[in-house]
Amino acid sequence: MRSYAAAFVARVTARNRLPLDYSERSLRVVDFMIDGLRKGGADWELAHDILAGLGAYVGEVLVRRAGAVWVDFDADQRAYFGQVAGVRMPDGRVWNPLGKVRNRFEAGASEDSLQLFYLTLHGRPRRGVPRCRHLPACQRAGDDGRLDVSAPCHDGSDDM
Repeated sequence: MRSYAAAFVARVTARNRLPLDYSERSLRVVDFMIDGLRKGGADWELAHDILAGLGAYVGEVLVRRAGAVWVDFDADQRAYFGQVAGVRMPDGRVWNPLGKVRNRFEAGASEDSLQLFYLTLHGRPRRGVPRCRHLPACQRAGDDGRLDVSAPCHDGSDDM
């Protein structure tokens, strides 16, 4: 998803001066873009590729700014979210940024704002919690990224 988001940003910023810099503030631009698609009369089929790119971008903002990691959804999560991938926050919660973008497009309501969504997340990384440097591949870290000293590191070392 990271490369998909990067390719989307490169494509939409090539001709436009959109400030898609993976900052929290840039999520306001995403809200405006979705509102513009709605006001322009785009239907889901027409806007699907743009909305998928915006969803990947929102997920990547969560990865870069809020400590999330991209995860492939299991079968139950795929059925629930209707997507194959999402993000896991440092506190272990799983979010569906592609679905959040779709909800914003379909509802168009300000309470579905992606910037507001980011600002209300409570799963931001905590300072001072030991984290394995091999994340996310390491078995020593739980879903929240905290060190589990009872488990071996994925490479067999005790190195953090």
